[in-house]
Amino acid sequence: MAEEKSFPMTAEGKKKLEKELEDLQLKRRPEVIKRIKIARSYGDLSENSEYESAKDEQAFVEGRISQIQNMLQYAVIIDNEDVDKDEVTMGRTITFQELPDEDPEAYQIVGESESDPLNGKISNDSPMAKGLIGHKVGETVEIDIPSGKMKVKILKVE
Repeated sequence: MAEEKSFPMTAEGKKKLEKELEDLQLKRRPEVIKRIKIARSYGDLSENSEYESAKDEQAFVEGRISQIQNMLQYAVIIDNEDVDKDEVTMGRTITFQELPDEDPEAYQIVGESESDPLNGKISNDSPMAKGLIGHKVGETVEIDIPSGKMKVKILKVE
């Protein structure tokens, strides 16, 4: 039997998924069902673009509901209480500087489902996070990234 994938995430990330699931089930799903009913009332479904559009949206909404339910069922909330405060681990925000002389950057390491690099959240599965996890403030780390190697100094862990 295939082993189910676990979904590591922060408590904040889990709450965000629960809120999205509630919105999909209580708002979006009923709206889509209403759109389908209205589109059906127009008659011939074979050339009814409103009906096709609503059915496509329904498929998306149901797929996302299923995906979120699966992630929540196999969610693993990351607890960093027993980890040294200076150590890079999931859930923490890391400020580092690419060497030799780039400006400092800060990212929070989160689970795959929470990842949003443009807003400072990188997945624990990303090459950057994998290279940083387990290291401490003050260390210089060489990270394998798709374009080669990158050398960074860890400045702060929050």
